[in-house]
Amino acid sequence: MTYETKADALDAVFETRAPELDTLRAEVSRLTNMVTARHVAQSGERPALTGAKAAEGSDWLRKGGDADTESHTGTKAASIAVAPKGGVAVPITIDGVIDRVLLAESPIRSIAQIVDVGTANYRKLITTGGVISGWVSETAGRPETDTPDFAEIAPPMGELYANPAASQAMLDDAMFDVESWLGAEIGREFARAEGVAFVTGDGVNKPRGFLSAANSALADTARPFGTLQVITAGAAGGFAATNPQDRLIDLVHALAAPYRQDASWVMNASTLARIRKMKDNDGAFLWQPALAADQPATLLGYPVVEAAAMPDIAPDSLSIAFGNFRAGYLIAQRRETVVLRDPFSNKPFVHFYATKRVGGAVVDSRAIKLMKFSV
Repeated sequence: MTYETKADALDAVFETRAPELDTLRAEVSRLTNMVTARHVAQSGERPALTGAKAAEGSDWLRKGGDADTESHTGTKAASIAVAPKGGVAVPITIDGVIDRVLLAESPIRSIAQIVDVGTANYRKLITTGGVISGWVSETAGRPETDTPDFAEIAPPMGELYANPAASQAMLDDAMFDVESWLGAEIGREFARAEGVAFVTGDGVNKPRGFLSAANSALADTARPFGTLQVITAGAAGGFAATNPQDRLIDLVHALAAPYRQDASWVMNASTLARIRKMKDNDGAFLWQPALAADQPATLLGYPVVEAAAMPDIAPDSLSIAFGNFRAGYLIAQRRETVVLRDPFSNKPFVHFYATKRVGGAVVDSRAIKLMKFSV
């Protein structure tokens, strides 16, 4: 038998098996797509949209579609994932716009620690002490350290919502960028609501703000964990008549040195206006303007964050905060935003009812200090 004869026989075998291989490849591809689509729907993960997929998401925003009414089967287009309780998880491009607006317009979010969670029962363990370190030689025995003490933090969570509206004529306009408009509208409403909650929220169906935490004049070593330290301003409802800047310096140095490296001031515009007029004993202003467009102004060398939700100066008010909020305050959130398109409730306008689960709480009470306007 020649080599040519053997090769012909092998070719014949391959030709008979080729349809079976094509069928097997198609079945594997179908199953892979089904599993991927189901994973996307259950986990909330959404790929970046391009081409026809992006157009699908835009068409749903402009005209609606079966995502409003049909139940999810696990194989719906990845451009709009149906949420378990109705509505759709917006395309990741719109979530990106919302995130950028929140970081720019929600002052506490810009300096706090943010974690994305998949459940409303998020817990975080914080070490409060008990671990002792030391030095030994290479061959010396290692004595046991104390058992660490832990505190469990469960940030209260609530459902944040916004309900922007557009006329159908706006949505029908091909030049109207509906994705950017919707992301910006939702982001601004979310920023306004969470900006208040992160400062003064009571923790009932919303985050617990840092001003709602217990406070005490005791130092770090004497206060219960979870209680913020307050430094008095020297007068009821105002600064001390002489050397008011001294209390600001006391507030800075009440914060332990490791926390001061990334610390910020937080106050509202009214309080900031009073502080900007303060001078030291040499006549230099305590407040210094930003040296570059993308840099914050500073007070005693630390950046100032203006938060409208901080209270005005009044007797016993907590109008100034100073601390490392990245270490001291935690924001827990479900990453995706869910939108329900409603063209019926307020004709001729189309409402986009957007929801997102957000929580927050103080996680390290040693990292944030408050100024109380009392004697």
